[in-house]
Amino acid sequence: MNKEYASASAALEGVLFDGMTIASGGFGLCGIPELLIAAIKDAGTKDLTIASNNAGVDGFGLGVLLATRQVKKMISSYVGENAEFMRQYLSGELELEFTPQGTLAERLRAGGAGIPGFYTKTGVGTVIAEGKEHKDFNGQTFILERGILADLSIVKAWKADPSGNLVFRKTARNFNPPAATAGKICVAEVEEIVPLGSLDPDLIHLPGIYVHRLIEGPHEKRIENRTTRKKESV
Repeated sequence: MNKEYASASAALEGVLFDGMTIASGGFGLCGIPELLIAAIKDAGTKDLTIASNNAGVDGFGLGVLLATRQVKKMISSYVGENAEFMRQYLSGELELEFTPQGTLAERLRAGGAGIPGFYTKTGVGTVIAEGKEHKDFNGQTFILERGILADLSIVKAWKADPSGNLVFRKTARNFNPPAATAGKICVAEVEEIVPLGSLDPDLIHLPGIYVHRLIEGPHEKRIENRTTRKKESV
């Protein structure tokens, strides 16, 4: 089965539809599938529900889709660093399902593992727990969180082989592996596709069984905040 596609738009052909749910990897500006996000923007797919730790920043990452009003709902743990995300949420233009960071990672992992739900103490006694089932175990209260099963996963990796085996680089590993498993279809964007058999099996972070389509393309490495020490005068 050939998993390699010539472009992001080609890899997403026949997959996108209005009202779909997308699981997206990335954390801050690290490990963002920017080429696939740009292709979704160009396709004009709207009323999207997106599960991702955050939404990039204004004008980059998922912030691109917020700017074009293609996103109806975000399932996220963090709003900061994106003024448009915050503005749309506070003005009631964007639905937001706040999910603690670890809970979000586990919801994605559970969805990929076929687990419909799990109990966690995180969020008990807060607004996170409102409307959710509560259950006591050994004298402690837990809430039920449901696994996330998305129509599409979009992820960013460092290297891949033609079978779709992925290797992530450093912190770009973040939410990408659990997001990849949570989608009915997973499209991976990589910096380099290497020959089959050249990846050490012990160093593969995500087996190719989870990856359905694959693209190689240019990438941008941004720095979210840079703080430097002023040069001391001599």
